[in-house]
Amino acid sequence: MKISRNTVVTVNFVVTDPTGKVVGRTDPKSPIEALLGHGSLVPGLEQALDGHEKGDSFTTTLNPALAYGEMDESLIQTIDRRMFGDFPLEVGNVFEADTSRGRVGVVVKEIRDNEVVVDGNHPLAGQTLTFLVTVEDVREATKEEIEHGHVHHGGHCPSEGGHEHHCCCGHHHHEGEEGEHHCCGHHHHEGEEGEHHCCGHHHEGEEGEHHCCGRHHHEGEEGEGQHCCHHHEHSAQ
Repeated sequence: MKISRNTVVTVNFVVTDPTGKVVGRTDPKSPIEALLGHGSLVPGLEQALDGHEKGDSFTTTLNPALAYGEMDESLIQTIDRRMFGDFPLEVGNVFEADTSRGRVGVVVKEIRDNEVVVDGNHPLAGQTLTFLVTVEDVREATKEEIEHGHVHHGGHCPSEGGHEHHCCCGHHHHEGEEGEHHCCGHHHHEGEEGEHHCCGHHHEGEEGEHHCCGRHHHEGEEGEGQHCCHHHEHSAQ
């Protein structure tokens, strides 16, 4: 069957920059499942998938607006160092920030005496990117999936019973090889004008690779401050 709105697609993709360098990829062992037409993937990727079938491979080049968004200066903020508690911060540390609409990944860009500069932009924001896509599967969405607006993995709704939405990672994984990003696929610009309540999940590894699920999610309200707490060490894969 052909991919269209309200079908569930399973895809793998590799992302390259204008020089041809690989800057992102999905995890081949865990391809992305997404409900088309509901913002589960970056808009350009959703458009490019339309009409394709299982087994298809194709390439599409997307400008920032259709990929992981333009750089948003409001998401670069300076916060009180005390918000991170006793954690020994380093430039490049990545934390998950709890907001009223979910978790957002923030990267430490600069450390001053009593302040820390963090960036909530997706690492691939502002870039024109080429996606090399393979369609692993396609199926009709269930009535419940369409009503809920997301995939029910294994028949379970991710908002019930503790099941997580596989397509929504909400954080940046600094892991991998040669500066690649393993893409979880969406871009979480959520919360109140980039508000960061940092729960401190810390992800780091080999050369800052990121997992992408392909989604660009940009929401916002009036800005407030940040509150940071625990961290979670995460080794490279």
